[in-house]
Amino acid sequence: MLNITDGIRDETGASLTSWAIWIREWTAEENKHGDLLIKYLYLSERVDMRQIEKMIQYLIGLGMDVKLENNPYRIFIYTSFQERATFISHNNTAKLFREHGDTELAKLCGFIAADEKQHETAYSKIIEKLFKIDPDETVQAFADMMRKKITMPAYLMYDGRDGNLFNHFSIVAQRLGVYTTKDYTDILEFLVDRWKVKDLTGLSADGRKAQEFECELPSRLRKLEEKAQLAAKRAPTFPFNWIPDRELKL
Repeated sequence: MLNITDGIRDETGASLTSWAIWIREWTAEENKHGDLLIKYLYLSERVDMRQIEKMIQYLIGLGMDVKLENNPYRIFIYTSFQERATFISHNNTAKLFREHGDTELAKLCGFIAADEKQHETAYSKIIEKLFKIDPDETVQAFADMMRKKITMPAYLMYDGRDGNLFNHFSIVAQRLGVYTTKDYTDILEFLVDRWKVKDLTGLSADGRKAQEFECELPSRLRKLEEKAQLAAKRAPTFPFNWIPDRELKL
């Protein structure tokens, strides 16, 4: 995804530019996270690994649909938000495993969360710089991404059977407190504050509209948090085919 983006693409796949090196190193580190968790699942013998691998195959084949439009401003706003989201979700997962006595898995998820925190810091600093050198374009890109809503990379996840798998998975994450609508709003509020969106001056008319939208959005989303939590609690149980012969009731 990063390699098709204007201004930061790696033209050869082995470029020595700073951007290209960062993209490859970041991708390798994210891949390491997946490898570690997959190996743990395999060794635990608690899930159907064939179904896990099948789902991953579908997901990679289906690609990503996060509406970035080959725009580096949107790319780095998205990654700033998404990396903070994965930091929070891995950290919350670590807490759950610690509570249930699996200290090794808790430690592993904690290491991954720490990596994601570093990624978030890098991407957030890039946007921080863009706000200084091109505030009007940056604030409009931020507003555009939030109007479209930030969807996770696994939004198109599929297991060959459940056409609504991501939504079902998200409901379980909401019930467990792994990643919730409150976390989504907290991230938005954090980024608005970090990037000092309220303090921007000298914006165009469109830029001021975008600024107003971003500053008001967290309070609007807060009103939906309780409703989303209640809906998740009332939702039925869902069978996941990597957990054989039973439904998860959480």
